[in-house]
Amino acid sequence: MIADKSKWTLVNLVRHQAEHFGEREFISFEQGPRLTFAALDRDTDDLALRLRAVGVVPGDRVMALVKNRVEFLLSLIATNKLGAIFVPINTELKGAFLQHQLHNASPRVVLVDAELVPAFSGVGPGDEQVGSVVVIAGAVPAAMPAVFAGARQMSFDELAAMPPVTDTDLAVPEPHDISCIMYTSGTTGPSKGVLMPHAHMYLGGYGVATSIGMNEDDCYYICMPLFHGNALMMQTIATLISGGRAHVVERFSPNRWLEEVRACGATLTNALGVMPEFIFRSPAADNDSDNNLRIVMAVPVAEEWAGAFEARFGVQIIQGFGMTECNMVAYSNPGDPLVAGCAGHILDDFFEVRIVNTDTDLALPNGEVGEIVVRPKLPSGFMVGYYKMPERTVEAWRNLWFHSGDAGKLDDQGQLHFVDRIKDCIRRRGENISSFEVEQVLNNHPCIAESAVIGVKTADAGGEEEVMAVIVGRGEVDNTTLLDYCVDLMPRYAVPRFVVRVAALDKTPTGKLQKQALRDAGVTADTWDRETVGYKIARR
Repeated sequence: MIADKSKWTLVNLVRHQAEHFGEREFISFEQGPRLTFAALDRDTDDLALRLRAVGVVPGDRVMALVKNRVEFLLSLIATNKLGAIFVPINTELKGAFLQHQLHNASPRVVLVDAELVPAFSGVGPGDEQVGSVVVIAGAVPAAMPAVFAGARQMSFDELAAMPPVTDTDLAVPEPHDISCIMYTSGTTGPSKGVLMPHAHMYLGGYGVATSIGMNEDDCYYICMPLFHGNALMMQTIATLISGGRAHVVERFSPNRWLEEVRACGATLTNALGVMPEFIFRSPAADNDSDNNLRIVMAVPVAEEWAGAFEARFGVQIIQGFGMTECNMVAYSNPGDPLVAGCAGHILDDFFEVRIVNTDTDLALPNGEVGEIVVRPKLPSGFMVGYYKMPERTVEAWRNLWFHSGDAGKLDDQGQLHFVDRIKDCIRRRGENISSFEVEQVLNNHPCIAESAVIGVKTADAGGEEEVMAVIVGRGEVDNTTLLDYCVDLMPRYAVPRFVVRVAALDKTPTGKLQKQALRDAGVTADTWDRETVGYKIARR
């Protein structure tokens, strides 16, 4: 752990821990590779010089559509060692969803999992040509997507075998320099690229490590995708800071969860969205508490099962609140009583938090529900804006507070309670879905005049939402054919479950869709449900 905040960068962190812990194991991956603290430093120095050889210079973006592989982590640190910016992308994205992020980021290099190369099919060229494409865990396909036609194409092994640049020094970033751009779902527009300084990334791990008392004996089981801030900052970077050990699997499975936790000797893990309830609903056994876990960080949790979860697995649930933009600003502490929805204590060394009236931005008294707004006390411990979206940055920062778009309250002990989301963003299976982007795909169908996409609560959604598409047709297309169209053009989790046909959609005088009446109606007798006809979407 680095005490001097002027040294809070990922590059300094890797070098510091390599010197301190040397050849002690830091991280292992399901596919087999393991890295020591020292190897992480050596291997990322080496990779950085290869990335320089293909033209990456300070300020360039390196985009990664990569699964939970060792190459993801190596590429992040190597990119930062060049003073360049790492852009992790949701591996479910394809088509229109992927095109926006590629065009917005304008990367010099794209790293892509061999299995995910087809996701770029149909993506059109942007204003700037991608310089190089590096295929990970496989060879370069004979037929690459057209968007990469002018790019240098190679496998990761070929990149690693290239002669390194030897006449350059690696970068020494400052805490205010940008480490990453992470994309967060748009609600009234395209997804926004969050500009995250090095100090932001470090603080994301530091907050966890100090709040839950991580130490060198801990092992973090990571079953969430590394492109998410939760897995990358709150788990991987927290482990790096604390000097512990991490084990990464490709994806979460409630049926394998306990087996994998036991196999790696995990003492800590996180579970987001419906994950903890899925774990709890899995078949119970008398020896479920026979594991090394001491803490499961889970959001959200419900009173109906949270206490029983703790008793069954012999763990304590820790909650928190945060966003990609503002970092994690609150945690409950070990030993605190379990109160569903209580995000816990504000990290007041680093953040100010208020609850404000959503119309006036005036502060509300304890106990009243309003919007959660935040601002940082630590320079660069917060996002610096949305990439190439100054209007959205100003909107989010109105009245000099970052507006989370989430509803909450403070109790008389100063603890933060999350109540609900304000923004028009659908939360399904742990993913935030932009209704705007789903609507764009639907509206491009020749038989759809316009659409409104909403999230609806159902009894089997685990406290989250299912996607409903309300469409105005201008031709004949049956619902299963419409979903086939969606499956080809959007992530699996964003494909609507429900479809409703209407003659027209209500709008405001300025032309904005009015969705509240649709949400209030929810699922009705006229709603088509794909599950009633057995429509299944294959996992790729």
